[in-house]
Amino acid sequence: MDANTTPTINLTSGLMLLALAAVWGGSFFFAEIALREVPPLTITLHRVFWAVPFLLAVVWWKGIALPRSPKTWLCYGVMGALNNVIPFSLIFWGQTQIEGGLASILNGTTAVFGAVVAGLLLKDEPLTPRKIVGAIFGVIGVGVIMGPDALTNYDPRNLAQLAILGAALSYAFAGVWAKRTLAGQPPLMNALGMLVGSTVLMVPIVLWVDDVPSLELSSGIWASLLALAALSTSLAYLLYFAILVRAGSANLMLVTLMIPPFSVGLGVAFLGERLGPEAWAGFALIALGLVVTDGRLLRKFHRSRVA
Repeated sequence: MDANTTPTINLTSGLMLLALAAVWGGSFFFAEIALREVPPLTITLHRVFWAVPFLLAVVWWKGIALPRSPKTWLCYGVMGALNNVIPFSLIFWGQTQIEGGLASILNGTTAVFGAVVAGLLLKDEPLTPRKIVGAIFGVIGVGVIMGPDALTNYDPRNLAQLAILGAALSYAFAGVWAKRTLAGQPPLMNALGMLVGSTVLMVPIVLWVDDVPSLELSSGIWASLLALAALSTSLAYLLYFAILVRAGSANLMLVTLMIPPFSVGLGVAFLGERLGPEAWAGFALIALGLVVTDGRLLRKFHRSRVA
């Protein structure tokens, strides 16, 4: 979409963006709590399983028909794997080694890497020099966060950080898959379908790796799991698609920069977490990469200089 026709953000859209950043940023906080009693893969299962009835109720209320084509449901299964099963599991495992705030910062590479993956795989989103430069800034930011020893010394924290980057890449491929196979389906049905597909995939995985999930959990753990499902997944999808209609995908990318402050703030306030200066320096470089990838701020600066 041309910069001149990109929808603008009004007060309502801005508040919705803040709400989306809060519930997605909260997912890292809720996971930190849930990990005290529940293993990562089982948390993924809880997140997608309990989110299904919430979104199913919304789909039913809006009168959206469930697709009957097996091919469509197969596409939902692949989408569920790329957008939920793989990234959720990698992020939750990564949070067993690193702070939720740091995980959210690394997850911020999703938008930058997503532009590169789309540029390589989609003809209508060519890989431009601006996207390449943005990705370079993102990679440098990751390098600053991980430090020079990441290539020479084994550290579980480094492996955890790579897991978060793997999740970001999985999200990027999910975006391409959705555009190629699910463009004609109602967005809310796509969200419900991939959650159903994710649940179907996660049940045998959890039974094989973690055994039958225990329901004898403390009230705080249950609250965190249900918050992950109801707020950070179901409500997040509702906000996501509402913002997409109101403000467009370009403005929706801004949420990537707004998630870490919420995640870090919750970690500092309730979990006593602290991030070093290298994490914030890396976040600044990743944010710069997103600004370059998006291009609108640079175009505005150029127009002001010309004027």
